[in-house]
Amino acid sequence: MSKRERVDIERAPGPNELRDPVVRAELRKASVWFGLAAAIALVVLLIQPLLIIFGGLVFAAMLDGGVRLLGRVLPIPRGIRLLIVVLLATAFILGTFYLTGVQIAAQAEQLRSTLEVQGNRLIAWANGTGLMPARSDMSGLAQQALGSVGRLTSAVGTVFGAFTSLFMILVIGLFVAMEPKLYDRGLQWMVPVGQRAEFAVTINRMATTMRRLLAGRLAGMVFEGALTWLLLWITGVPMALLLGIITGLLAFIPNIGAFISGVLMVAVGFSAGADTGLWAIAIYFAVQTFDGYVLLPIVARRTVDLPPALTLSSQILASTLFGVLGLALADPMVAMIKVALERESERAARAGVRMSDEDEEAALA
Repeated sequence: MSKRERVDIERAPGPNELRDPVVRAELRKASVWFGLAAAIALVVLLIQPLLIIFGGLVFAAMLDGGVRLLGRVLPIPRGIRLLIVVLLATAFILGTFYLTGVQIAAQAEQLRSTLEVQGNRLIAWANGTGLMPARSDMSGLAQQALGSVGRLTSAVGTVFGAFTSLFMILVIGLFVAMEPKLYDRGLQWMVPVGQRAEFAVTINRMATTMRRLLAGRLAGMVFEGALTWLLLWITGVPMALLLGIITGLLAFIPNIGAFISGVLMVAVGFSAGADTGLWAIAIYFAVQTFDGYVLLPIVARRTVDLPPALTLSSQILASTLFGVLGLALADPMVAMIKVALERESERAARAGVRMSDEDEEAALA
């Protein structure tokens, strides 16, 4: 009979023992963190397509708002109302360019040459005063500015890429606007059954907020563009029509859009003389003052009231990360995040009330 060896045997389960509850719990935690990291990496890689899809949803919200507004006066099927909205929008755009296309094209070329001349004058003045170490021209500065754009915006860095992105946004928005309930139902299928009610309420509030935000933006664009064109035309500022159209389009992007349109307006005004330049400055401040202290508060009360500092910060961040498309979609993204946070706050408040009621019942018992 051999002598039995005395050895120490570890009875606790090893790390590869999946039947152990502790190992399973740690594995679930690791899977959650790994999935979160993979999701973040996927979003970074697919940020440009995601922005295009979100832009399509924004365009769909604009069409849906027009369809709902038309439904208040015309009780006809939704498809026909959507067709009417699309035809009216197309007719307005084509009619505007047909009636003023030659004038707009001539003024666009004049605007380009005027800005180049004014920019070279400004650079020459800066060189003369020592603010710039060497002489530069507008084309060199433009190349430097374009070269600083990050890799994330390379997909829309060319004219072809910009038109392709715009076309995809229009197509996605049109398809979603045709059958919004179909896509709403598809999103709800991706959520557990017990959470679909809360998810449906959140999605509905997001859609309502988006429609109100875009309605306010469109109203502000039309008013600001028309008022700018009228005042510039009355005071004799050159290229009044083109500046009015640019001001109206840039009004979709608060703060930054107003600054860019103001720079263009003042540059064109001073190209025609000191008096015209002073008129351009006065018109810019008058329009922006009325828009900021009268129109925007009225629109904000009926749409979405976003703090100006938050709006500007989100635009700077989105434009730095995602380029021009991110700048245009910064406000809708912030509005959606605001709705989601408000819904989460409501759920937390309800959970706190339920816990308080249970504690009170326990104390009474």
